[in-house]
Amino acid sequence: MPLYKTITVDQSTNVLIWKIEETFEFLSESVQLTAHCQKRVDSMKSDLHRRGFMSVRHLLAVCGYTDHDLYYDEFGKPHLTDGKYISITHSFTFAGIIISDVPVGIDIEKQRDKINKIAHKFVNDFENGYVEKEENSVKMLTAIWGGKESLYKLHATAGLSFKQHIFISPFTLEYPFIYGAINYDNTIDHYDLALIEFEGFTCVYAVPASEV
Repeated sequence: MPLYKTITVDQSTNVLIWKIEETFEFLSESVQLTAHCQKRVDSMKSDLHRRGFMSVRHLLAVCGYTDHDLYYDEFGKPHLTDGKYISITHSFTFAGIIISDVPVGIDIEKQRDKINKIAHKFVNDFENGYVEKEENSVKMLTAIWGGKESLYKLHATAGLSFKQHIFISPFTLEYPFIYGAINYDNTIDHYDLALIEFEGFTCVYAVPASEV
């Protein structure tokens, strides 16, 4: 069982990361999916996506849950039947979840040069100002994307724009804590984010401000 990393954020918030090394067939053993999730995994063309999907079910099992304890709302946001909050991510050979008593979000991204080409789609002028001062733009941009993706998952509202509504405060790669905000529908919400790097990947998870 390649449970790669566990992080206890606080007494009610835990992050688990899985390194995907097994075959889909191995990961599927002893896992019973709901009809909805079975249909989802059957429709996936990528073997790596299918393995990532099943790896998440193994992470759920580590926390004492099964696929039947998980359901999705109309926005595709996952929920747990016991009322706890959950966020899910998988990217290439890693999958992760965060579970908490408060709203949370998580994202894992592979650090790739091509993020420079799409930065204009999600980085606003304020963020661009401090990114330009850093030598490693790929890692900086991946952290910003991961931060915004984790906040988007947490908020899960139609019409929310990465560039216009989600803001990441200045940070450095040497200090793993970031601050973010969502300014949407005349309301500003503040969040604490934590940054983790491993094996060429960036993981960012978000909780309401002061919860980290």
